[in-house]
Amino acid sequence: MTVGHYLQEFHGLPVFDFPGADARVELPDADRVAWRISAPTYSDPGDELWDARFARFLRTVDTGRVRALVVGGWDEAYENSSADIVTALIGANNRLTGLAAVFLGDMTGEDCEISWIIQSDVTPLLAAYPELRELGVRGGSSLVFPPVRHTGLETLVVETGGLGAEVVRGIVGSDLPALENLELWLGTDEYGGDSTPEDLAPLLAGTAFPALRRLGLRNSVVQDDVASAVAGAPVVARIERLDLSMGVLTDEGAAALLDGQPLTHLGHLDLSHHYLSEAMQERVRAALVPHGVTVDLDDAQEPEDDGDGEVYRYVAVAE
Repeated sequence: MTVGHYLQEFHGLPVFDFPGADARVELPDADRVAWRISAPTYSDPGDELWDARFARFLRTVDTGRVRALVVGGWDEAYENSSADIVTALIGANNRLTGLAAVFLGDMTGEDCEISWIIQSDVTPLLAAYPELRELGVRGGSSLVFPPVRHTGLETLVVETGGLGAEVVRGIVGSDLPALENLELWLGTDEYGGDSTPEDLAPLLAGTAFPALRRLGLRNSVVQDDVASAVAGAPVVARIERLDLSMGVLTDEGAAALLDGQPLTHLGHLDLSHHYLSEAMQERVRAALVPHGVTVDLDDAQEPEDDGDGEVYRYVAVAE
């Protein structure tokens, strides 16, 4: 996923923007698309706000057949949290009886920078929709995720410029027996990303999420430390796709990864947006590609020198 563009597909369905009240657009079958409900984040008098648009959506669409919802912008998302959105979705659970997937916060930087999006406690959605299979969240500011139990969730994606340690601990401390795909954008401490590999302990130990097969620990300013922790993590033995992309991965972290447990069982390893030397890139390929592992080493970065001897490396997505 990228924060530079709106989602084009979600839960295996093409995303369709539910139109404004004055638009004359033929609506697709309710179960053939992921419905995107969005309103201007910088609204003018007379604009239809998110709650009004959602209410009209519920009146217009065959809600019992809706499979996936994408929440885009809401009024002043940089000041107003997603709490009212969550409440509205919960209040519609008796109508959205087939809902299997929700993405909360599909905004680009023009709508609201990722680290400015004000989220809230999103876990009541899981209680309200016990059949939910996929949950995606963009934005870590004010995000709350206490440990929860949900027997149906298969995919959880949290995209942030900085993911708080308490949220990380809540996620990895949750009881999600069906979870197959977990993707966390850990971010940088400048935007609240204060977690460490120790906060990931239950996940890395393999004691959480017995069905997990795809793991992404992405966009981290401490990607070397994450890679070192992953190198010896028992959970990796059953992972099919490992994603350590978008972060500040250097030769140190890549060497630790290669010197740890074997990774030749992986189908795919994503290290894109990295700070690896050409020699280390070749070492990674030589160790894994002959064993059938697809390795993504695209988007190589160069450290920036401020001219005073300070060298800077950046995650792919921060503000």
